[in-house]
Amino acid sequence: MAKKAAKTNAARILDREKIDYQPLQYSTDDGKIDGVSVAAKIGAPVETVYKTLVAVGASKNHYVFLVPVAEELDLKLAAKACGEKKIEMMPVREILPLTGYVRGGCSPVGMKKPFRTFVAKQAAELNDIIVSAGKVGAQLKLAPGDLVRATNGELAELTAKP
Repeated sequence: MAKKAAKTNAARILDREKIDYQPLQYSTDDGKIDGVSVAAKIGAPVETVYKTLVAVGASKNHYVFLVPVAEELDLKLAAKACGEKKIEMMPVREILPLTGYVRGGCSPVGMKKPFRTFVAKQAAELNDIIVSAGKVGAQLKLAPGDLVRATNGELAELTAKP
């Protein structure tokens, strides 16, 4: 009998908020934990899988950005969204102490402290969005509006058009 995956803190928060979600698991045995590989492993369209990025502004405030895994965060658009002159990505070594999550398993739900969160506006066009559940090998599938509500987030233009 397969062992049931332990519920993550992010999933417990969604339960508490009475937000519907579907937990998804994937194997990390091959070491491929990038978003495009994760989308393939869980059989999801790549445009529905979002990565969680943490940045710091010139004001020293921290921000969380969710963008499709196959796209890049446009730092100028992100700075504009949060009203900063400039933002920079957080160094990987600072993510765990700041958020409580490791690189590759950083969920926008349930960070150590609530940070102002922005979701790429194209997410609103999707029925479901998939984000990290808070540990490598685990994802959460939920409605974009529910993710925005759970993170107290805002929709914003975050990726440059090709």
